[in-house]
Amino acid sequence: MNFLFALFLYFGFLFFCMRYVYFLLLALFTVKAEIPNFKITTVPEGKYKIFKKQFAQHINVFGVRVFGTAKTPPEKLKHIAVILAEYLDNDENGKPDNANVLNELLKRNAFMAVAENERAMERLDHDVIQDAGFHSGQGQFATETDPGGNRFDATLEEVLHLITHVGYANVYPTVFGERPGTVLAACLDRARGGHFQRVPRQYPQKAWFTYDDRSCDYGCQCTEYLYWAITSVLGAQQKKHRREDIRHEWKLYSKQLVRTRDPHIYELITDPKYRLPTRLPDGKYRAQ
Repeated sequence: MNFLFALFLYFGFLFFCMRYVYFLLLALFTVKAEIPNFKITTVPEGKYKIFKKQFAQHINVFGVRVFGTAKTPPEKLKHIAVILAEYLDNDENGKPDNANVLNELLKRNAFMAVAENERAMERLDHDVIQDAGFHSGQGQFATETDPGGNRFDATLEEVLHLITHVGYANVYPTVFGERPGTVLAACLDRARGGHFQRVPRQYPQKAWFTYDDRSCDYGCQCTEYLYWAITSVLGAQQKKHRREDIRHEWKLYSKQLVRTRDPHIYELITDPKYRLPTRLPDGKYRAQ
């Protein structure tokens, strides 16, 4: 009896220790993100030192870095950082909506790289950054950022690409993975009127997603399609001039059209367990 009691105590203590270690590790590896203040600083030392040679400005958004060249207008850099915060913390309560996605972005050193224009972006030495281990970046031009007038703000696209391609695709590989066989890929194939590993010479007449850039492989098509679906549901594509600009590539410009003509992707992106954005960022982050 004493032996059994001692054995009981031993395994009870072992179980307690295992639970303690589990919660300790959970605390260590769970992101404790501070509310962004959007302060522009110089590129910090340490792991990001490699960016100093080409970027003069930097903003920290929940640990995800936004870098700008010396000629990037500060207000454009800040705008991109605010949109990033709004996508990650869509209810603006000061906490990222999907901690797993944010953790993935941080684990993969995700970043935004902003240059003055396309030519300035092409002049950057991207190999140096990649050789330093930074493979998960998204580029953007200041000229396409919050341009005003009737021009579309590319920030709504490029920042979302970073979040879905680096974050969601890796956290939920069988769902948002950008390859054949995933839930997202099945939706893509329906939207394009069939499965095409390469961009076809002509899409079937029934297709509603008809991106024809031949440099965009199957994974890229997944990224683009998800962007169109999410932003259309959020209301970014429904203005008349915008509908005309995009009709050669995307036909479901409103929430109603996505819900009725592409119900599979609508069900996926509105499923609350994935905590995707439900409100279109407006460039005003209100968390305090």
